[in-house]
Formats: sequence, C-alpha cells, structure tokens
Amino acid sequence: MKRLGAIIAGGKSTRFGSDKAAAMLNGRPLIEHVADGLCRQVDTLIVCGRAWPGMECIQDHPFPDMGPLGGLNAALRYAQQNGFDEVVTAGCDVVPVAQFPMERPDDRAVYIDGHYLFGVWPVALAARLEQHLRNQDNLSMRSWIAATGAQAIISADIFHNLNTPLALAEYAAQRSNIGIR
Repeated sequence: MKRLGAIIAGGKSTRFGSDKAAAMLNGRPLIEHVADGLCRQVDTLIVCGRAWPGMECIQDHPFPDMGPLGGLNAALRYAQQNGFDEVVTAGCDVVPVAQFPMERPDDRAVYIDGHYLFGVWPVALAARLEQHLRNQDNLSMRSWIAATGAQAIISADIFHNLNTPLALAEYAAQRSNIGIR
C-alpha cells in the first residue's frame, strides 16, 4: 500500500488574521509540526494549495478557493498520476496529527470523527470527487463524506484546531506548562 500524505493548506486564514501555516509554535512554523506528524505514516508528503519551502507543493484543483475539497481533489489526482493507492490528509492547523493504521477493515475512506480533514482517501475516489465538485455548489467536507459513505473513526487523542492566534497561544502555554515540546 503506497500512501501519499497531503497537508491541506490553501485557506485564507481569515479567522487567524495572518498566515496560520507560518505561525510559530515552539520556534517552528505550525505547518512543519503537521508535516512531522504526517510524514511518519506516508511514503511521500505534499502541500496542497500553497507553496512551502522544502516541500513539494501542488495547486488546488480545479481552481483555488474551493476549500479543503480543492486540496483533496488535487491530492487524489496527484496520487493517481504517481502510483499511490491512497491519500492521508491533514489540515495545516490541527495538532497533533491523527495516526491511521496501514491496515483497515475494508477499502472505504475513513476520517476522524469531528476532524474532517484527518482522513484516508482511496485513490479510486479521484474521478468521483471531480464529478462531485462539478455537479453541486456544496463544497463542504461533510457533503463529500456523505457522498462517499466514509467511515468515522473515534480517536482517543485530543486534537487542537488552531484557528486563531489566541487558540495557538493557549495551546503553546498548555504544552509548556506540562513540559511538552
């Protein structure tokens, strides 16, 4: 099973007020923390929707500003063209990164319940997502999850969606209070 890791990073960071992928957490950009968590479970890692130094980057497809589905669609197309079997996704602003086992009970897509950008998406869904994006105005991850019958996975991990500078500061303070780097 060959896995492509895709960091979904094409958002405008409007709630954050500046580029949240570049926001510093313990002396490193947030996107690099996500890359560290994702790279341990994939063969290759890309960033969707933006350029990032030192990482291969692809543009959202079919065009920018489609939200996470534009990034996922681009990743699935890239995976299909480069011989990958599935895409493991993570948003650029949620830590820690969910861990997905290599073996799953079936070939269905899976995602972390409540954190829709953490998912494993079979490359066989590439054409279906392309059609999904062409045939409706609903660009939400929830609509795509419903359309595919993706299975929710419950995780014991506590994930932190760092959508604002305050959320990032609180998370950093919490980590330093318990000695985590």
